[in-house]
Amino acid sequence: MSRILIVEDEAIIRTALRRLLERHDHHVSEAGSVAEALALDPQRYDLVISDLRLPGEPGTELIAHAAPVPVLIMTSYASMRSAVEALKLGAVDYVAKPFDHDELLETVSRALHQQAARGTEPPDVTAPGGNAQPMIGNCAAMQVVYTRIRKTAPADVTVLIQGESGTGKELVARAIHQQSKRAAAPLICVNCAAIPETLIESELFGHEKGAFTGASAARTGLVEAADGGTLFLDEIGELPLDAQARLLRVLQEGEIRKIGSVETRHVDVRLIAATHRDLRALSKTGEFRLDLYYRLNVMQIDLPPLRERDEDILEIADVLLDKACHRHGREGLRLSRAARRTIHDYPWPGNVRELENALERGVILAEGHLIHPDDLGLSAPPRPVSATPPTSIDGGTATPTDEEDLSLEDYFQHFVLEHQDQMSETELAQKLGISRKCLWERRQRLGIPRKKSPKRSTG
Repeated sequence: MSRILIVEDEAIIRTALRRLLERHDHHVSEAGSVAEALALDPQRYDLVISDLRLPGEPGTELIAHAAPVPVLIMTSYASMRSAVEALKLGAVDYVAKPFDHDELLETVSRALHQQAARGTEPPDVTAPGGNAQPMIGNCAAMQVVYTRIRKTAPADVTVLIQGESGTGKELVARAIHQQSKRAAAPLICVNCAAIPETLIESELFGHEKGAFTGASAARTGLVEAADGGTLFLDEIGELPLDAQARLLRVLQEGEIRKIGSVETRHVDVRLIAATHRDLRALSKTGEFRLDLYYRLNVMQIDLPPLRERDEDILEIADVLLDKACHRHGREGLRLSRAARRTIHDYPWPGNVRELENALERGVILAEGHLIHPDDLGLSAPPRPVSATPPTSIDGGTATPTDEEDLSLEDYFQHFVLEHQDQMSETELAQKLGISRKCLWERRQRLGIPRKKSPKRSTG
């Protein structure tokens, strides 16, 4: 049973609020001013709910006195300025009077949940901008992830992170690096799918001047740049076979050789790899080296998709919404109850990245102080996409006609599946009028595997 202190000078409101909370199994104490609240020692409670305007000192004075107990501010003023100022002073949240009972109870529940979660803080991770931020989520599956990070980080072993696109694999890699003995050294992050196949080896291992057409100067590779630190290879399942062979030598011997050079150089690099694909299955088809897979899979961390993190979805949404509001200068925007239900019930095939984009749209499109479901721009959940072309009744490949009114995604899927055997990724992207990176991202979203080139003969 949570202990809640209500600080409100109007007896009618105070009594109504106490009865509402007591009906939902909270133990409630009352005070009519800041002075009366301090006499009750607000730090003995799990949550303080205070009116902003009180006789004597304002309710925001309790924020510092109650810390670390969270303070929820009530305000009856139409202007959002007072609520935003309370948040800046450290209030955990605010509710507007006259308050909706369901919304108030949901806000109280969220504040109590966040307070309870502080006892099991997820690991901090340094963002690209250099600011430390915690990973978000306290469901059972994420607690397993946090435990694995804490045990794995100091061990200096190779780590394989597996999870769907958009689940936060880079955040896990950053958390491992920050808790490792290499935290003071660089963390180099590389998306293997975003670099053209013709350049990936040069990017990773470097090249000498004149090694190939366009190599007008020698270049240090990203593996060497990570010397002493950590190299994070995202989407390693997209790494070409030649680059896989070079990477295997780095893991086995700790040596790299630039393209066009006869000399090798020793490097001390910890490798963290991530993928949404089944590397073991790829090794059976010759698309991924089995010996490299075994070298990578010393320690494995599996990230759950957002749809399996039911307890965390709204907490993640609140944090991402705060960041989006700050970026766009719209502090004080809130999700309506209907929007919160929509977010909770949506299956999020694009995971946290899709949620972040939806909230960004909501912040931009919202006209009042609430974000409604229409502002989020969420369409019906996408249907599963087959990795093989549709077949006609007689078993042949069905060719869509103009009369079938293909959607853009249908057209993209059909075009890629029909032409990927004859075209390179670069040619496909050019024909579709998009970048190679955009082509890769759409493949991931629609579940269309990339056609691998046959293994080169070494004889």
